Amino acid sequence: MNLASFLSRRSAGAGALACAVALAAGAWSSAAASARTAVAACTTSGLVVWLDTRGNATAGSFYYDLKFTNLSGHACTLRGFPGISAVDIRGHQLGSPGSRATSSARLVSLADGGTATALLRITVAANFPNATCRRVTAAGLRVYPPNQRVSKVVPFPFEACSRSGPVYVSVRAVVSS
Repeated sequence: MNLASFLSRRSAGAGALACAVALAAGAWSSAAASARTAVAACTTSGLVVWLDTRGNATAGSFYYDLKFTNLSGHACTLRGFPGISAVDIRGHQLGSPGSRATSSARLVSLADGGTATALLRITVAANFPNATCRRVTAAGLRVYPPNQRVSKVVPFPFEACSRSGPVYVSVRAVVSS
């Protein structure tokens, strides 16, 4: 083997090693950048909150799909339970706030335009004694998306309790639609 051939092979080997190191560093850098740019939580301002009024009835309750549609212009995530309560026409809470029904909370990823669902249960107010409940017509639902402090009101008239005590609204954790 002559000197030129030896140097050529050695140079090619060093170039391959340098290339492998650069690729590995690039992959690590890309993974680190992905971790830093994790998908943010959905904010109330980027969501349309609405109710699918094609509910199902059981003895004493109605079930509806409470929907969260992402119109923020980018992907986002939801995890957990929405906050919920009935409100009057002026937006004041009627009776006790809603409770959380038993379900496990999972991370739901929403592409722009994607929708997540939380099952909403409204117990018929007539199930409670009027002295405890004082039935009135609610104008809608105040909904706080999971882990948010800003709410939206969903217009939906139904019979509600205006007194604290009976818990007649409950909601499950959000799930993919």
